[in-house]
Amino acid sequence: RGTAAATTAATTLYPDAALADDPGSTEMKFQRYPQLRFIAALGDPKASSGTGADKWGLWRDDPGPRGVYLRDYDRKFKDGVAPGGWTLDKDSIWIEEHGLVMPSPGDLPKRSLRKSSKESLPYKRYVVTGARDVTTVLTLHDDGRWELAKGSLYDVTHLPCRSARYTPSSGSGSCVPTAEDQSVFPVKPGAAMPKLANSACDKQDYAVLFVLGEEVLN
Repeated sequence: RGTAAATTAATTLYPDAALADDPGSTEMKFQRYPQLRFIAALGDPKASSGTGADKWGLWRDDPGPRGVYLRDYDRKFKDGVAPGGWTLDKDSIWIEEHGLVMPSPGDLPKRSLRKSSKESLPYKRYVVTGARDVTTVLTLHDDGRWELAKGSLYDVTHLPCRSARYTPSSGSGSCVPTAEDQSVFPVKPGAAMPKLANSACDKQDYAVLFVLGEEVLN
């Protein structure tokens, strides 16, 4: 998932910010994560701000290695549980660019805690990148608004990582992938994810953002 380029970007995190262990700085302070995290985002690729972040999600580790190829869907999902131990949500099936069915992302936190006062604040800042030219700060608000300090959503999208959520259009459990769906993968960087052969599956593409760290409020 292009982690080498993102690791290089993580060496400075954000040019106008300081690390959390720099007590002399008055700038925003950010703490690096020990490993990359991944945001599944919706929005206009050309926009630098918008609404709807309440529908975004977060993978706290790379979901790909725990995925199941579509060609093995029937064989490896025994009682709805993948070999990696995660449970498939049959009404929210996430698939990545190689045709791997992945765990669903979790909730994306949009509130911060100020350590000194224990005050809960209605926003949260992350350092994000597409592992290309732009590494910047993403601010999320608890009402679903979002904005980037620079660049657009496209600029912080990691293009080789494609992701889509497939949901049933005609009743719970009606969206069932088949082994034959594997034939339309892999997906080229930046391309739309394919539809599945099952016409009862609706598709929603998501951008994937690398998350390098988050703001620390003292």
